[in-house]
Amino acid sequence: MTEALFEDTRHPTGAPFVADESTTLRSFLDFYRATLLRQTAGLDHEQLNRPFPPTSMTLAGILKHMAYVEDVWFGVRLAGNAVVSPFDTAPWDDDPDWDFNSAAADDPEELRTLLRHAIARSDELTGAAGSLDHIAAGRSRDGQEISLRWILVHMIEEYARHCGHADLMREAIDGKTDI
Repeated sequence: MTEALFEDTRHPTGAPFVADESTTLRSFLDFYRATLLRQTAGLDHEQLNRPFPPTSMTLAGILKHMAYVEDVWFGVRLAGNAVVSPFDTAPWDDDPDWDFNSAAADDPEELRTLLRHAIARSDELTGAAGSLDHIAAGRSRDGQEISLRWILVHMIEEYARHCGHADLMREAIDGKTDI
């Protein structure tokens, strides 16, 4: 059994231990994307919208927020596209946390589908960009150029943070910790 451990060529995330930088980054990002979807799988509307004080954050809110983040970083910043629906008509000026707050009105499967579609668009745009050195169409808030490499690392960080939140929330909902 010990020998088998040393023969494994992949990290538990699915990322190979030896690979080019793009494969490594995309593998880790894919792992966290799949983790969030697994952490919310099988939960109904009430469960996805249950807050755990002192935070008002919910799993539904995280799903919608991450769909928005995917769209902003890959669609808007990387590719220079316009914001997609439903985010394009959201009342952001009235509610800066609209993605989190409006999720309570959404169907659970529609939220999961929204995220899956955002991920598919992001993957397509990442592939089209090619090199990790590709400079995004959009700039940082202070006008600096942004590389695809930076966007991928940022998205790993964003998902890792929210998967940690989701982990705790899922355990509080039904005790599951092996997701």
